[in-house]
Amino acid sequence: MAQPFYFDAHMRIVSGTHKGRRIQAPKNLPVRPTTDIGKEALFNILTHRLDFDEIRALDLFSGTGNISYELASRGVADVTAVDADANCVKFIRKTSGEFEFPIHVVASAATSFLKKASGTYDLIFADPPYDMNQSDFEMLVMLVFERNLLAAGGIMVIEHSRYTKMEALPHFSFQRSYGGAYFTFFEIPDDDSIDENT
Repeated sequence: MAQPFYFDAHMRIVSGTHKGRRIQAPKNLPVRPTTDIGKEALFNILTHRLDFDEIRALDLFSGTGNISYELASRGVADVTAVDADANCVKFIRKTSGEFEFPIHVVASAATSFLKKASGTYDLIFADPPYDMNQSDFEMLVMLVFERNLLAAGGIMVIEHSRYTKMEALPHFSFQRSYGGAYFTFFEIPDDDSIDENT
């Protein structure tokens, strides 16, 4: 059964220069935005591990741009948002312009983008449809590491449901769950590697 589409009417930016700003997206976008509870918990983890002023971030399956806006609000000056849906891309471009956020928006399937991407990112976030095949989730992770797209000391986060199992994949670090959302973290360690006990 296909994952139902819905829009979280209470979506907002939770911190940074645009804290409290609500995002009013069209209700017919094929999206399932990360909830405020999940987003706050995720950024509580990331805040202790990344200097937002100095990172390069990639937001795959960006949908409404929810995560990209949060990153830009917190000072990330290099954000790339990728989505295959033309209406999502149009909405992110429009909202980024209104908020004056430095977000580069790319209309592309995530795997196609990863196969052509160059350089490295300090943070890679992916929020695919929860009903995407297990093998497609695994492909995302494998492409990132086969193509060396995650910088040393960087973090990759995949949001998924409890039915998707990510623990056996290379560079798995730890997992957290908030409500029905699971966040699995991958990393390439450096001297400031992630503490799994945090």
